[in-house]
Amino acid sequence: MSFNNFEGEVPQGGVFSNASGAIISGNRNLCGGSQVLKLPQCKDSMPKKGRLSPTLKIIISVACSLFGVMLVLVVVLFCILRRKKHSASPYLPDDSFLKISYGELLKATNGFSSENLIGKGGFGCVYKGILGSDEKNVAIKVLDLQHRGALKSFIAECEVLKNLRHRNLVKLVTACSGIDFQGNDFKALIYEFMVHGSLDDWLHSFSNDGSLHIQYLDFYQRVNIAMDIAFALEYLHNGSQIPVVHCDLKPSNVLLDMDMTARVGDFGLSRFLQETAQQTSASETSTIGIKGSIGYAAPEYGMGSEVSTYGDIYSYGIIILEIITEKKPTDDTFSNGLNLHNYVNMAFSAGRVMEIVDPMLFHNMQEEETTSISERKTKDYITECLISMCKIGIACTMESPKERMGISDVVKELQLIKETLSKCDRNYDH
Repeated sequence: MSFNNFEGEVPQGGVFSNASGAIISGNRNLCGGSQVLKLPQCKDSMPKKGRLSPTLKIIISVACSLFGVMLVLVVVLFCILRRKKHSASPYLPDDSFLKISYGELLKATNGFSSENLIGKGGFGCVYKGILGSDEKNVAIKVLDLQHRGALKSFIAECEVLKNLRHRNLVKLVTACSGIDFQGNDFKALIYEFMVHGSLDDWLHSFSNDGSLHIQYLDFYQRVNIAMDIAFALEYLHNGSQIPVVHCDLKPSNVLLDMDMTARVGDFGLSRFLQETAQQTSASETSTIGIKGSIGYAAPEYGMGSEVSTYGDIYSYGIIILEIITEKKPTDDTFSNGLNLHNYVNMAFSAGRVMEIVDPMLFHNMQEEETTSISERKTKDYITECLISMCKIGIACTMESPKERMGISDVVKELQLIKETLSKCDRNYDH
């Protein structure tokens, strides 16, 4: 009867009177029995300890009550003092973060001038600024605290980015939480400045008349960017201690650094998956609103589903299809039930992928009849890779979340695409 987690009092007689007749080791909750078994004495058979007197009980109760009241007062006082103290960033207590004031940010942006305005979002404006004696370029996101959800967005982004480190995530330099010179609450997030702007800028940068691309990405760069975003998602979903769901993945939130490495940013709507699982009421689940941007948000979010990593996968798939076709999911082309997923899927099924891809992918390639053999081989390899990219985008944007490709599988497929591209003779500029 050993190692069965038995409990209770062992009988004195019978087979239990012989140590070799009953093997009862590994049952820590057994007691009593014959002395030869060497078990502890049962509590019921132990001599009863003396009970506390009524007077002593009253004294102990009063002492515990007073201690509890004092503890509550200390906590309340601590909270009041913290609220009054407008430190550089109460949401980023780590000493490794730079302490910065409103006045310093005002100076860094030349009074938040329109010349330094580089973008506007749902919860505030982003300015370019120069900080410190080394004159480091930074992007400063100033929250519009009058906008509903802005404060929650600020806290969410601080909580996520102070705990995450990855080469494909935009680095948060610090945060500022204090008051401006008029006595109003002021909150801002300071990031590393990304010199090449956003993926959206590169995919949709046309001249004023809309006829000419100002800048464009070749296929190699697009594959690398897709890989960088996939690495970021794999880290968020699988690499951090608590999985993080971005909730607003789109080209304008993918920024490019000096080396054209893609970095995912804007975690204002992001959620820790553990936190999401704990929320059950309708009011709690609706606090982050639409859970993404129109065209990029997963269809199940529109039906009130909880946020999940499947939602990020859908948004990622839309980005892949946009990278290939240069069409936004909100393009006027898509109406009467047609969307970007169906548009690409129909062309893929009919073997007409090359008819829907962005013509800028082959911008510097000559016409078929004048191309060399190496150029034709390069074009064939790129065509093969484009078809594989379409398959990834389609698989990630399936309507049913469970049918979507996992992010680890996406990374593997993209690595195969890069291996195929390595066979190309890269003989045109980018």
